Amino acid sequence: MKNVLFVILMFINTFGLFGSTISVGDSGYDYTTIKEAINAAHAGDTILVHEKSQPYFELIRFIRSGNENDGYITLMAYPGEHPVLDATGVSTGTDWIVGIVKIINKSYIRLEGFEMRNMITSDTDKFPAGIWVRGNSHHIEIKNNNIHHIEHNHRDGGAHGIAVYGTNTTVSIHDILIDGNEVHHCKLAWSESIVLNGNVENFVVSNNIVHDNNNIAFDFIGFEGTCSDVTLDQARNGLVTGNIAYNIDSRSNPSYDGDGSADGIYVDGGKDIIIEKNIVFNCNIGVELASEHSNGFTSGVILRNNLIRNNHAIGIAIGGYDAQRGKTLNCTIVNNTLYHNRSDDFDWGGEIYIQYYCENNIIKNNIVYSKSNIPLISYSNTTGKDFHIYYNDYYSSGTKRWVWEGNEYSNFNAYKNNSKNDSNSFYADPLLEDVENNDPALLENSPAVNSGITLSPDIIGSEDFFGNPRIVGDTVDIGAVEYNNPTGIKTSKITIPQSIRLLNPFPNPFNPAVTLKFKVSPAFLHRNVSLNIYDLRGRLIDTVFNGTVEQQEYKFEWNGITNSGEQIPSGIYLLSLTIGSYKTTKKLIYLK
Repeated sequence: MKNVLFVILMFINTFGLFGSTISVGDSGYDYTTIKEAINAAHAGDTILVHEKSQPYFELIRFIRSGNENDGYITLMAYPGEHPVLDATGVSTGTDWIVGIVKIINKSYIRLEGFEMRNMITSDTDKFPAGIWVRGNSHHIEIKNNNIHHIEHNHRDGGAHGIAVYGTNTTVSIHDILIDGNEVHHCKLAWSESIVLNGNVENFVVSNNIVHDNNNIAFDFIGFEGTCSDVTLDQARNGLVTGNIAYNIDSRSNPSYDGDGSADGIYVDGGKDIIIEKNIVFNCNIGVELASEHSNGFTSGVILRNNLIRNNHAIGIAIGGYDAQRGKTLNCTIVNNTLYHNRSDDFDWGGEIYIQYYCENNIIKNNIVYSKSNIPLISYSNTTGKDFHIYYNDYYSSGTKRWVWEGNEYSNFNAYKNNSKNDSNSFYADPLLEDVENNDPALLENSPAVNSGITLSPDIIGSEDFFGNPRIVGDTVDIGAVEYNNPTGIKTSKITIPQSIRLLNPFPNPFNPAVTLKFKVSPAFLHRNVSLNIYDLRGRLIDTVFNGTVEQQEYKFEWNGITNSGEQIPSGIYLLSLTIGSYKTTKKLIYLK
């Protein structure tokens, strides 16, 4: 018991060395409501919230800030427990901004580990959200929350799962971390699941899972008038990494009249954002870089090392969706793997969809793999200029097709000659390992290996989709994943399939259990192998196997229990196989 208490105290002390610890629960604690604890908390304090026999039927608003010297005000679930904030039947008051948690003009706040649910309205004078951050707040961390059934059921309304709106004209919202949250089964009308809008900068949106909502999963917005100073009214200087978006579809959204145009990741007027190592599938549009406002533009975005597959209409879109929209400028789309987009019965779209007013954008080192007769690139107007499209690997499951300035081509050379692009690209099967199971790795002898153009690390990143080195060998590979083998040398004689191979986890995503397999050749028998699971911060979650291999194939069932006996939360994990100096990694996705 002393050891357990010591661990908990050390855990708490990481939040505020000199603050108090405040407890909330049914009875025997400092307070029985979270609101009372919030009202009592000061900078450096940690509020630990226990499960109750019923949810906490209350709405929370932070009334004080933490500060740099004394520390954050931390509101978090007690370790290992599952407190629920439920808005059912709770009065929302007269304010049009209603949220289960509101952080308005407050700073140095941490919020972690809650389930938030049932903020539901049809009142067009209300704008609900699971979490609202507004004004000039800064140093805000929102982590590991499960937010669902946030709903606006009027076609002229809007709702958010997590919303960050920078409204101040002199001070931005900045230093924002949104990590490890799950936002699902929300009805959002005209609005988005997770959004950063207006005067917001220096943010990280990482390792979140957004699914089964009827509008956009992740949105980074500018030029909507959220900040009245147009020069500051852009989400900017951010990192969007390790997130998953799926089952995002606006066709059932009454605001859209059956139109399917909801993005997995949307930069609508934002700038200078890196988007990397994300998975987007079963959305209307995978990723879109555009501006809906004629005076606006998306610029300086780097979209790299992502898997974008099986989206209903489009894999990647750039440019305004019609001639009344804004521009896409100076964006870079590199080393992504696109696969079987326009997967549904849409009469528009394609793998890469170039819309209006695109200038000086780079599209390089991408694998673009279409279904039969679906455009690999579709560009139907003439408003763009200064395209830089090279070193891509195109392939189709059947009839190949390109559209450039409204002209259709089934011959690759004819497309290249007329578009004046893709002179260094080629048409060949990239030999993907198991992309339908979220594994875009390359098989041996893939033509994508060593076939890209090696751009600076600032552009292509230092890591590939799996977090392994982005360049192995002399030249970067095409696509999201760098091919590797035990020696780091690409050769037809010594390869992963012939020596040691970590097979794809199945099912993935998983719940309640996943099957893990690896195989070794006879040459690797009697050597020590370890199979470990880590979180995305590199912390060991569980050791599945560590010992000498005495057979050529090993199979394990893992049910998401850590080495300390706790159930993991929803999120992305890394399955790592190590033998000697060789290490290979695959992603695991656990969904509750």
